[in-house]
Formats: sequence, C-alpha cells, structure tokens
Amino acid sequence: MKPQIEIEYCPGCRWLLRAGWTAQELLTTFEAELGAVTLRPSETSGTFRVSLDGDLIWDRKTEARFPEIKELKQCVAILTSATPSAELEQRM
Repeated sequence: MKPQIEIEYCPGCRWLLRAGWTAQELLTTFEAELGAVTLRPSETSGTFRVSLDGDLIWDRKTEARFPEIKELKQCVAILTSATPSAELEQRM
C-alpha cells in the first residue's frame, strides 16, 4: 500500500488555500509514490500539521512557522524512500 499524507489545517485561520496548495505540490511531485493526500479541517485554532501514514512530520506550532515546500518535499522523499535526491532536485 502506498503512503498517505494528511494535512490538518485551521479553517478559522483561512488556511484551506495553503493546505490545498501544499497538497497539490506534493501530489505533483510524488504522483506515482503517494496513495493519497487528504485535507482535514482542525477543531483546534492555529493548526497546520502534516502527517505521513499517521506519523507527524510537520507541526506549525512546534516549528513556529509553516514549512517551505522544498523542505517538506525532501522530508517526504526521505521518509518514503521515493526518489534519489538528484532526481528529486529536478522534479522540484
């Protein structure tokens, strides 16, 4: 089974567009490697979390910032062992 990503975001903060863009970027880069990318509105204000198969890989509150898309892609590539780094650089 292919890995699945969940992006949990704060709807009250109007972060749906950011979550959607992040999902699009991940799906575009890892089209063949990912089984799904889902968006989930959070009940907790200020939430922006990214999980891979249930394991938290990014939390805006912990990191005190949003992820740069390149660093998030690198993290996903490493955790899924999806792509050699040289090929990933070309795709990003």
